[in-house]
Amino acid sequence: MTDYVDGYCERLAPGLWGEPLNSLSNLAFLVVAVLVWRLANGDRTGRVLAGLIGLVFVASTVFHLLATRWAAVGDSGTLLLFAAVYAVLFTRENWGPRWAWVAAPVFLALTLVSALLGGGLYLGALVGLGVFAAVLAFTRDAHWTHFAVAGAIFALSLSLRGLDRDVCVYVPAGTHFLWHLLTGVVLYLVSRTLVRRNSP
Repeated sequence: MTDYVDGYCERLAPGLWGEPLNSLSNLAFLVVAVLVWRLANGDRTGRVLAGLIGLVFVASTVFHLLATRWAAVGDSGTLLLFAAVYAVLFTRENWGPRWAWVAAPVFLALTLVSALLGGGLYLGALVGLGVFAAVLAFTRDAHWTHFAVAGAIFALSLSLRGLDRDVCVYVPAGTHFLWHLLTGVVLYLVSRTLVRRNSP
């Protein structure tokens, strides 16, 4: 778990500042966490989401500074935790607490199947955004466009994440930092939507 991880164009050697862009771009998550916290204005759902985004910031920053396997687990784990909790909160908002408990296991099962089939850890989150958009569109809820936009941005973000190692020759810094920036936008969009739906 303490093995050195060299998985990005920007990192050429061990050291805290081996990935300056990847490390600093995590500030996007911190900014989003603060914005969502302020937007929540005391709402518990919004504060939970803001706290989880703050954890994403911490875990991703630690990983890109230390570049170890245990930090990589924390990096992926906190983002998946946000997605699982969000699925529960979204389900509770739309179908009530009776069905909310189903959301996390379904999301985690989808994530596991996707990973085993080679789709990566985050394809399940992209599918989830599509499902949320479709459900809201079917019920004529105007917020469906928010999830559609978030899904489109997340699809681009995932593509840039996957391209990082392939463009090293042309873009020495890679594209992983763009994954951080765009994913931060996605987290803000979905959090803002849920907070506003919960507002009286």
